[in-house]
Amino acid sequence: MIVLENPRSPRVRAVAKLTKRSARTETGLFLLEGPQSVREALTYRPEAIVELFATPTGWDKHPDIRTKAADADIDVEYVTEYVLNAMADTVTPQGLVAVVQQTPTSVRNIFDASPRLVAICEEVRDPGNLGTIIRAADAAGADAVVLTGRTVDPYNPKVVRATTGSLFHLPVSVGGDLADVVKRAHAAGLRILAADVKGDDLLDARAEGVLAEPTGWLFGNEARGLEDDALALADQVLRLPIFGKAESLNLATAASVCLYESAFAQRATSVG
Repeated sequence: MIVLENPRSPRVRAVAKLTKRSARTETGLFLLEGPQSVREALTYRPEAIVELFATPTGWDKHPDIRTKAADADIDVEYVTEYVLNAMADTVTPQGLVAVVQQTPTSVRNIFDASPRLVAICEEVRDPGNLGTIIRAADAAGADAVVLTGRTVDPYNPKVVRATTGSLFHLPVSVGGDLADVVKRAHAAGLRILAADVKGDDLLDARAEGVLAEPTGWLFGNEARGLEDDALALADQVLRLPIFGKAESLNLATAASVCLYESAFAQRATSVG
């Protein structure tokens, strides 16, 4: 068994650089850490995996990952724990790291597919929030996530970890212009609902059947929300009611509720 032992080797340094956006932009690659993320990539996007690294102990712990890698004809390169830590963004990558090709989907292809539920993120800056929104969109059965404006890079290691594999489950578009995205969404028959504290009560929209329509939910910046020009693009602005004493909801929590409200309403209509 050959084990890569030098944490200062050019190859290890090249992998470690993927924690930086400049390196990800230059190479079109990103870093995947831990068994859960690697497992999801092997299951849903094995063709995107460029390199797979593991400690001998980490590799032995996951026979299902070994099987998936063999089925996809992907070889593993053994490394020491020290080398793996040098590659990874986390303190404990749990024995597995992969280098993966970025596979964003074009805005055009997303809306040409006649989606019924899409999450649109405008200037979402916190990696944990974006990763959670992608995960919630996946869980709610959304058809895609579209990132516009200065939204954080979805291939940022913190975003990738927060999606817990959902990044590989649904199309994600990057870098679109919000006005163009809304135009394409409208052409595809979607209603744009903006989530903002200045909006109408979501419960009223629910009662009126608005949430059962094909929808693009628009979410804004954690601190400022959506700018006026962004709100003006929406068909309706809605807010989540606060029944307790909380001042507000975290963006990712609010987005999860909005996406699930639409998912519930759309499924109730289809069943009915």
